[in-house]
Amino acid sequence: MQPIRGIKDILPNEIQSWQHIYNVAYKILSTANYDELRTPILENTDLFKRSIGNFTDIVNKEMYTFEDQGKRNITLRPEGTASVARSFIYNKLYNNSSINRLWYLGPMFRYERPQKGRQRQFHQLGIECIGSEKPIADIEVIRLAIKILTTLNISQYRLEINSIGNLEERTIYKEKLINYLNKYQKDLDEESQQRLKTNPLRILDSKDMKTQEVLLEAPKLISSLKLKSLNHFNEICEHLKYLDIPYQINDKLVRGLDYYNYTAFEIKTKELGTQDTICGGGRYDNLIEQLGGPPTASVGWAIGIERLLIIAKKISNLKKKISHIYIITQGIIAEKKIWTIIQTIEEYEINFQLDLNQNNLKKQIKKASQSKAKICCILGDNEINNNYITIKWLKTGQQEQIELYQFKTYLNKIKNLLLT
Repeated sequence: MQPIRGIKDILPNEIQSWQHIYNVAYKILSTANYDELRTPILENTDLFKRSIGNFTDIVNKEMYTFEDQGKRNITLRPEGTASVARSFIYNKLYNNSSINRLWYLGPMFRYERPQKGRQRQFHQLGIECIGSEKPIADIEVIRLAIKILTTLNISQYRLEINSIGNLEERTIYKEKLINYLNKYQKDLDEESQQRLKTNPLRILDSKDMKTQEVLLEAPKLISSLKLKSLNHFNEICEHLKYLDIPYQINDKLVRGLDYYNYTAFEIKTKELGTQDTICGGGRYDNLIEQLGGPPTASVGWAIGIERLLIIAKKISNLKKKISHIYIITQGIIAEKKIWTIIQTIEEYEINFQLDLNQNNLKKQIKKASQSKAKICCILGDNEINNNYITIKWLKTGQQEQIELYQFKTYLNKIKNLLLT
């Protein structure tokens, strides 16, 4: 039985890398006063139509949507921000604090063509700073993204930023852009011709070379921005310079979700080929009110974990988990008595592996050596009859018998040797 196309198993030898990313995120984000939030993977379809936008590729082409037994339209979440906004409203988190700092890590689902760095089930690490319209909030989230990447030893990236203004400014710009592109409609690629009717701003990030040539003389979004939008963006740029965070202004960066306003940004790398974005985010000051909550300015981002794993050099060098103690039992009585020994090992949080096959002792010790454990604990009839356990140091072959009542003291004495 094969897995569904574009959906992969995460195997035991990969889990350590995933856990490392989670631990890094937890440490950095907790220090910055961000609290983890876990939302369901199933949401009402209407949530994403109202937030992401009816004319976006995600809603039109990519969502996994079905009707459940209660005739409700349900969607596997394609992204995390809408779910966080829904949870913020439903649970009235705005009553807890004027600023809510939240983060999440979990699976998302989109029907896309599987390729390197793009799967139909993928995972995102995301943060949302909810409750501040100040540019310093934008800087806080961007800086945290950079800090997570550098902690994971990722250095080959570039930060691209843009201001997409507010809804009124984008409406004015959209008219200018449509008027310009209508003159060159035949020169646009097929997808851009469709977007001209539904979502013209998305034409700006078309990968088609001919379309990009047409866009060279197109009006710029910045020409439609008023003083408030310009000041917000300029202040962010000043902060980035002060923090010595290199950035590029990309006046074609608009992001693929309708809820963004003012700041939009992406962190990209050349190490992923065409799927070069590892982090994307921006400001969404109207989303929470749009979904029925109070007016609440917000900003956030999401990082693709699968893409992160491809380029994170440090993660590939993590030490593999090793069982420091290999446990061998001989006989049914020993199988029962061994649990007292195991409880003692667990108290000291030392990794162990219990041999589950009743092979002969020679074969069991050979397996212990292959496991790269440092010591082997042997409990058989002879040990039980004389109230001791045999300890074999696998590297030297040295053996010693430890009285069962002294095993805890012995383990405390050698634990540092086992863990180094």
